[in-house]
Amino acid sequence: MRTFATSVTDLRQEFRDSFDTYPYECGWADEAIYVVTAEDQTPADARIDLRVQLSADGIRWLDEGTTLSLTGPGSTFVRLTHFGGFLRLAGTTTTCTLTIRLILKG
Repeated sequence: MRTFATSVTDLRQEFRDSFDTYPYECGWADEAIYVVTAEDQTPADARIDLRVQLSADGIRWLDEGTTLSLTGPGSTFVRLTHFGGFLRLAGTTTTCTLTIRLILKG
């Protein structure tokens, strides 16, 4: 039987300028899905650019190569495999309020 977990890494968190999301240890998982929701209080013209980062130790971070973008309120997701021990998102925005969920299966 496979193991499955969903974690809310950031709940209605306000972000500005450059930011990093909460890192999550997920070395046991075979696949991951990040679901990013820009909440209703996010301005309609807010541009949100995110990139997936991975880490072997949770201290030193490397861009994985996958990116995602949103403008204003809405949702998007990204599927990942072969990501090592830790995952997080790094991003830039003017201002936004995000809820970020990490779904893991292994």
